[in-house]
Amino acid sequence: MNRRTLLITALALLLCVPATAGAARPRAKKPPRITQIGCVLRCAEGSPITVQPGGKLQLWGRGFKRGMVATFPRKSKVHRSRRRVTALVRQRGAVFSVTVPLLARSGRFTVALPGGPRSNAAGPVKIRKPAPVAEPPRPTAAGNSPFETTVMWIWYVSKSADGTAAGIGAQARAAGVGTVIIKASDGGSDFVGQFTPALVAALHAQGLKVCGYSYVYGNSPTAEAAQGARVAQTGADCLVIDAEGEYEGKYASATTYIRALRQAVGDSFPVGIAPFPYLDFHASFPYSVFLGPGGAQYDLPQMYWKDIGTSVDTVFDHTYTWHRIYDRPIYPLGQTYQNPPSSDLVRFRQLAQAYGAGGVSWWSWQETATSEWPALAQALPPLTGFQPTQNWPGLKRGSKGDPVVWLQMHLLAAGQQVTVNGNFDTATDTAVRNLQAGTGLPVTGVTDAGTWQKALAYTPTAVDWTAQAKPARAARAPRDEIPNRTG
Repeated sequence: MNRRTLLITALALLLCVPATAGAARPRAKKPPRITQIGCVLRCAEGSPITVQPGGKLQLWGRGFKRGMVATFPRKSKVHRSRRRVTALVRQRGAVFSVTVPLLARSGRFTVALPGGPRSNAAGPVKIRKPAPVAEPPRPTAAGNSPFETTVMWIWYVSKSADGTAAGIGAQARAAGVGTVIIKASDGGSDFVGQFTPALVAALHAQGLKVCGYSYVYGNSPTAEAAQGARVAQTGADCLVIDAEGEYEGKYASATTYIRALRQAVGDSFPVGIAPFPYLDFHASFPYSVFLGPGGAQYDLPQMYWKDIGTSVDTVFDHTYTWHRIYDRPIYPLGQTYQNPPSSDLVRFRQLAQAYGAGGVSWWSWQETATSEWPALAQALPPLTGFQPTQNWPGLKRGSKGDPVVWLQMHLLAAGQQVTVNGNFDTATDTAVRNLQAGTGLPVTGVTDAGTWQKALAYTPTAVDWTAQAKPARAARAPRDEIPNRTG
């Protein structure tokens, strides 16, 4: 073959090469890389990084993009199971974080865009359920609680009876009063020096149980808790927290207060709280902290029907509808101020008995007229033809406030993936429907009696509000519908 023939053959071979042979190959996408992780919410001490289910991890690295998904090992009864559970990686500015799924187990996790390459495995991360919060003992029989009787609140000792323990004791016995609740502190300060060990001992000698109450504001929760501890140190039978409008929205302060109080007085010392009766009008008040895990054992709502501008029957229906969700014994607090008719006082006592309350209390001694005292002690006439209402709050999409917080705390304990934020959002709606479907209830997304009862069967997951934002704030009540008294 001559030289010319060789050149022609070589050219022909070149012309027959497919056009794609010389095209550049597409570059493979680089996987994201995690360089560091840290725990920022619901963290626990320990190595490796330890976080609770539902806690939050922050991620550092490169190649992160919006829409990434984290993949964790999933809990399984099968040893060394390869099952996985995922969670969306969220971006806020330049910060990327992921909420640990409730079904995740300890191990390493990766992140990736859907369909894209996975990152390196980060961790290991230890996922550990929080230790159960010690729950104060609940009353099991009449007589276990200082409130299982007729109770009278005392604002100023000097303006009650003749201002002496003997005078208070004599009048209390005549009216069937078994417990007095005396103002002991205001904010972080002692109140006029009246609640002393000597006073407590003198009233005990009169056959009375004696409790102190603290009016709290939430501005100095640690100092307020110290005043509550002082009540226990006097030998008092209980402490009652008087928290009202000043505490609305102050979840972090309430958490600090309850934590410091229980650390000082112990888990079993009797603590009550006297909050607003119409919870739905004050849905940003932290009931779920004051009446939640480690909080007060007793609920004494201020059911001042005349001040609210309603009837005794209505105040019972409305108060019990909303307060029963907190699953604490309710001891109605009625009013003797503003001179309500004696028939109202008797009706209040009758309805308290019909609703299953073991006792009632009254605000206040110094404002109880001479004509009112007999109505507090007289034998109750029979109450016939009356059935207490059994209504429950019907929360649904769009509901906000503490009742939603309380529901979410229970849904979280039930294994549902929700964020405790006080918003009845899409995740909460899905969780409620899952709970209803899983327990054979009608799937409506609305919290009826059956849904509440199933949710309340779970011990609520405690929330540390000092480490996160406060929940959604609900609308405030019109001023003329809010119980108002000074003390």
